[in-house]
Amino acid sequence: MEADISEMRNELQSRDSLWRRIQLECQQLHKELLKIKEYKDMQEIQIKNQSSCVQLTEQLENKNTELLLFAESQEHQEEEMKKIRNHVYREVQSHCSEQERMKTEISDLTEELHHKEITIATIMEKARLLERQLKMELDTKHKLLTEQQLLEFRYQVIKSENTHLKGMM
Repeated sequence: MEADISEMRNELQSRDSLWRRIQLECQQLHKELLKIKEYKDMQEIQIKNQSSCVQLTEQLENKNTELLLFAESQEHQEEEMKKIRNHVYREVQSHCSEQERMKTEISDLTEELHHKEITIATIMEKARLLERQLKMELDTKHKLLTEQQLLEFRYQVIKSENTHLKGMM
């Protein structure tokens, strides 16, 4: 029995030792598996990065093409802008010239209007003077007429008295 127990002990120790080696191997296999997973993950990341790099390269090429087209378009637009600026400059110059001409014309018309106003004022003053003079002449003629009518009336009265007196004589 002791021999059996000893044999069982040996076998238990041997199994225990085997169990520890298996655990160690499992731990090592687990570590290797983790390393393999990390390597695999890194490969996937690298593949994704390469794919992303290809996409970014294509996008960059597309952007470069767009930039070239934009640069050409911008050059064309700058030429158009120069044409428009030149046209606007000519229009502004023409407008300024027209404004100066109109200012001169307005100044001339204002001066002419001022002269006409002076002439009108002078004519109005002369008209007032003539009106007063005419009124005075009319008043004088009216007085003369009144006096003449009075004289004629007196003449008629005297003539009538004269005729009456002649008739009495």
